[in-house]
Amino acid sequence: MGDRTMDSDALKTFLTIHRRGGISAAANSLARTQSAISRRLALLEEEIGMPLFERIGRGLVLSDAGAALLPCAERVVAALDDALAAVAATKSGGAGTARVVAVGTLAGANLSAALRRVKARFPGLDVRLETATSAQVSAKVRAGEATIGLRYFEDRSRDLDCRVVHEERLVVACSTEHPLAGRRVKSLTRLAGERWLSFPVQERRGEAFAASVFAHFLARGFDQIDWTAIDSLTAQKRLVEGGFGLALLQASAIEEELAHGQMAMIRVGDLDARIPVAVLLRRGAYIGEGAAALLHEIHRLRPAGGRAA
Repeated sequence: MGDRTMDSDALKTFLTIHRRGGISAAANSLARTQSAISRRLALLEEEIGMPLFERIGRGLVLSDAGAALLPCAERVVAALDDALAAVAATKSGGAGTARVVAVGTLAGANLSAALRRVKARFPGLDVRLETATSAQVSAKVRAGEATIGLRYFEDRSRDLDCRVVHEERLVVACSTEHPLAGRRVKSLTRLAGERWLSFPVQERRGEAFAASVFAHFLARGFDQIDWTAIDSLTAQKRLVEGGFGLALLQASAIEEELAHGQMAMIRVGDLDARIPVAVLLRRGAYIGEGAAALLHEIHRLRPAGGRAA
């Protein structure tokens, strides 16, 4: 077989091509020439004896062999990144870098306050925050692209350490002009004739609670409601404000609108809808002192209407 090419650099090249979707984008990301990236990939494929990508249009997607290699490559590269992070932390007095990925609705004021508190304790801490869906949060933590993940519902994958830290309440949001704004109704059935705004129900995309409104009506004997699919929390809120429908939303997601009188709630006597919020780490991952402090602060977060798990 000759010299082995499946070293960490080859695997990192493979991962970058996959994550960026092509040779050119990977070359830009790694600050190398396209020919160097292509050659590195060719050597890896030669060693494996099978192509790792298939060309679809102008991009590349994983072949069966590439899909099989992916989790192993992620573990190797993540372990190397851990080693580099541990060494870097000694240079920065233990602060290092904390990469956080969170569902957008969980990256609110409470998380910002937690970040500020940790930054005050560790001025040298480099915090990087990005948002994603719950499934993407798990994938990024698993791949070593993020140190700490914050998502809805527990992920029981064996390669992740996941803990539900609190539950977040879902409430019925409405326009301030709605006849029931600020009022209480005995049952959700009172709202069965309203138009509802909801996330589209799509496999492997969006959030698991997207279909919650339907589940609650089904439990009460209603298998049909008038609803419109809106694939954006912000768009849902703006439509609710404008009086175009009701939405079942996280209480923390509409705090600002409620405080400024832009939106109202309808209290429902027989509705106690809550979704668990979980924090996750890659099992066995290196966690620097600054990231550990941030993790502690995140465990203390309590959104509006939430409760400890």
